[in-house]
Amino acid sequence: MGLLKRGRLVLRLMGDERVPFLLKGLPIFSLLYTISPFDFVPEALILIFGPVGAVGALDDVAVILLILNLFINLAPPDVVAEHKRELAAQGGWQADDAPPSDTPPGTIEGSFRVIDRDEG
Repeated sequence: MGLLKRGRLVLRLMGDERVPFLLKGLPIFSLLYTISPFDFVPEALILIFGPVGAVGALDDVAVILLILNLFINLAPPDVVAEHKRELAAQGGWQADDAPPSDTPPGTIEGSFRVIDRDEG
């Protein structure tokens, strides 16, 4: 799932009252972390080490992705599936990202007919 798709899903989940209030603090924390002056790898490394120091900017992206994934995984699965379906209906989700159907895995769809043994 791409960052843009994940962002749209997170925005929908943030506005949904069925998602616990405390859980909604995770995306807010990721935003605050991004704008805070404290980092796991300081951006000053970019100035000191040149391109190698670009890793300092990547930690922000990694933290955002990890926290958004955690938020989506901890949100109620039925609510997440509902929002994914709505995004798919709006064309914002590809078929491979669509939530699985309600059919349990390993189920084979089919039909049957009863044959009377007396018929021959």
